[in-house]
Amino acid sequence: MNLDLVRLQWTEDANIIVGQSHFIKTVEDISEIIANTVPGAKYGLAFNEASGPCLVRIFGTDPQLVADAKNCALASGAGHTFYLVLGEGIYPINVLDRIKNCPEVCHIFCATANPLQLIIARSDQGAGILGVIDGESPKGVENSEETSARLAFLRKIGYKFG
Repeated sequence: MNLDLVRLQWTEDANIIVGQSHFIKTVEDISEIIANTVPGAKYGLAFNEASGPCLVRIFGTDPQLVADAKNCALASGAGHTFYLVLGEGIYPINVLDRIKNCPEVCHIFCATANPLQLIIARSDQGAGILGVIDGESPKGVENSEETSARLAFLRKIGYKFG
């Protein structure tokens, strides 16, 4: 077995959700979740099939985001994983609970806009995600000004009131 660190890249200001699922129907079901939760959302989705023809299955509403998702799937090479790249104005918080409740979804590794590295194990059978490195390590603890700035940001984007 070999361990690799794979840096995923996607369109700036977009978010990504990386997860594991067990069935080819994942592409259709996650696409329906997006359409029903945030109609008109721009996204790209790729799923690494782990049996049969072992293809990267793709779908989405934005060609660049679909290409981003496909490139992330190919970079990891991990079977039965999906890569959902969310365009501007749609955030993981909008869809994450619905995706977690999707019957095929086994695990969510991350939902982020931060720089992202996957820790990949590779064997003669294939590859799998062991974990993720999401963003950077903490550089300190917030003070009262930074707390106020955090709350102001949440109000600005509509997630806090008052």
